[in-house]
Amino acid sequence: MGNHQLTSLIRMANQIAANNTHIGDDIAEAEMVADHMTKFWARSMKVQIREYLEQDGSELLPIAKQAVALLKH
Repeated sequence: MGNHQLTSLIRMANQIAANNTHIGDDIAEAEMVADHMTKFWARSMKVQIREYLEQDGSELLPIAKQAVALLKH
């Protein structure tokens, strides 16, 4: 995946996270985001975003970071 694709994944992860902040529980919100990614993202997308989190992750919102970390389990 190129840089443009990674930028798109970061944007999508942040959008999903922003759309799931209504619960008021960071853990539950992160689990919802991770669940969405698990269900709808291709394996290659999940691998790319996990690698990004491990290397930098600075552009991910806090809930998105937690969600991506949950994908490792």
